[in-house]
Amino acid sequence: MHHDWFLSGKYGLFIHFGLYSILGGEYNGKRTDFLSEWIMLSLDIPVKEYEKLTLQFDPVHFNADEICCKAVEWGMKYICFTAKHHDGYAMFRSYADPYNSFDNSKCRRDFVKELADSCRKYGIVFCLYYSQAQDWHHKDGYRAYQDNSKINFRRYLDEKCIPQVKEILSNYGDIGMIWFDTSMGMTYQESKELVNIVRSLQPNCLINGRIGNNLGDYMTTQDNHIPAYPIKKPWEIPATLNSSWAYKHFDNDWLTPENVLQKFLNIVARGGNYLLNIGPKGDGSIPEESVKILDTIGMWLKKSGESIYGTHAIDTYVYEAPNLRFTHKDYELFVHVLDPHRFAGKQISLQNIANTVKQVNWIGRSDLNSDNMLRVSKTLDGDPYWGLNIPENLDECMVLSAKIVTEEKDFIQKML
Repeated sequence: MHHDWFLSGKYGLFIHFGLYSILGGEYNGKRTDFLSEWIMLSLDIPVKEYEKLTLQFDPVHFNADEICCKAVEWGMKYICFTAKHHDGYAMFRSYADPYNSFDNSKCRRDFVKELADSCRKYGIVFCLYYSQAQDWHHKDGYRAYQDNSKINFRRYLDEKCIPQVKEILSNYGDIGMIWFDTSMGMTYQESKELVNIVRSLQPNCLINGRIGNNLGDYMTTQDNHIPAYPIKKPWEIPATLNSSWAYKHFDNDWLTPENVLQKFLNIVARGGNYLLNIGPKGDGSIPEESVKILDTIGMWLKKSGESIYGTHAIDTYVYEAPNLRFTHKDYELFVHVLDPHRFAGKQISLQNIANTVKQVNWIGRSDLNSDNMLRVSKTLDGDPYWGLNIPENLDECMVLSAKIVTEEKDFIQKML
């Protein structure tokens, strides 16, 4: 399994885009208080009514090249796009089912193809989301929170799910990962059947944890929920910048760039990947708030990316250190100080780290002097002690990151 790109990449762009984007969380004057891409189910919109959205679906501002160009600027290494969400509408030309953006829309576009081509051009790994169990358009697909006892799920699998999974894995070149979602009542055999199809068509394609029945190649956490401690096997968190995934015009619950960067450091320090979402509007344009936040993180990564990409989790640091996050590569320890203004001109103590220091510097800060930035000594009991001296003048600074090159390849703690 070639998944080095996933382990080293750390940061991906999730894109939730479909017919639901036109509604923006509101239908016939009624607002959904749930996720806006679930509006068909949660506001109980009849299939025939929902289908009418295809007549106006013409996202003139959806530009795959622009999105990929931005993703590169933002420091993201992979893109995952909703090929088909739970509403059953495919965002590609599907020969298996005419309910798709090429055969059944005002715009007649294959968005999967557009993005596949752009990702290749910009050197981004292209991944696809596919709702394998829920399909509210097919009478035999699962519907969450409803009685599914009458459906013939096998018929849906054979008529739609399996043929479409084969299409997306056969018609668009290399797919880095397929991102399944909500396995619902799928049996081990049904999940395994999909896994076998993926393996046969694209042996190097990763499968996320939501294939169900413990058959994924890595662990997918619950939406927006970060594990509290380091996990040594590959994992990823799908996350949003506000409360919804698809565009919701009245959702202004935006995170600040500081929030996002802190979450990012929590995730990477614990060994995970951050799959961060944008929900383009019905016309295909990206909400300005998303762009602003991601631009800021992108600028930070341009200077500090070496402390993120290709790093791995270390064992939990033995002392409580709420303002510190550690990332690690062979022979290199990165110490990230959150909210560094609180420590301006002070020394932060790092106890019990038993590595031998060879070299230190502040990352991405040529304006800061790295002489005397780390004091290496011992406590009165002979235990190792590092003192990290935080500069007085920090101007605009969300996080201050120190790079410590050590003689030892691994991170060594002298246990308490």
